This record gives sequence, structure tokens and C-alpha cells, in this order.
Amino acid sequence: MSAPEDPDKKPNLFQIIISTLAAAFGVQSSKNRERDFKHGSIAAYIISGVLFTAIFILIMVFVVRLVLSQAGQ
Repeated sequence: MSAPEDPDKKPNLFQIIISTLAAAFGVQSSKNRERDFKHGSIAAYIISGVLFTAIFILIMVFVVRLVLSQAGQ
């Protein structure tokens, strides 16, 4: 069992990644959103968001190319 999170503590890397993914899908909890705005670094969330977007685009390009190459056979 994990220890309860301290809402007055700066978010760690894992929490930043989870918050970025939750924001991308629109399912962020109000408790985590409040923690992010209160104690999080804007730079960390911007970097995380840009990296997520770049990885997402690369995955989409790969999937489209894969589908198109299979359809051309």
C-alpha cells in the first residue's frame, strides 16, 4: 500500500507525467490540478506537454505509414 500524497509537496516526475496524460485526455482530478497549479513548475509542465505532443505525433505518423503500406500491397 502506498503512502498518502502530501498535497503541499512539489510534484515529482511521475506525477508530472501522469498529470500531463490526464490533461491530454481531460480527466484530471481537481485535487491533482490544484496541486499542479499551487506547487508545480510551469516549465516542467510545458516541457512535458511538448514531449507528449511530439511523441503522439510520431506515433500517429508511424501508424498511418504502416496502414498505408499495408493497403498498397
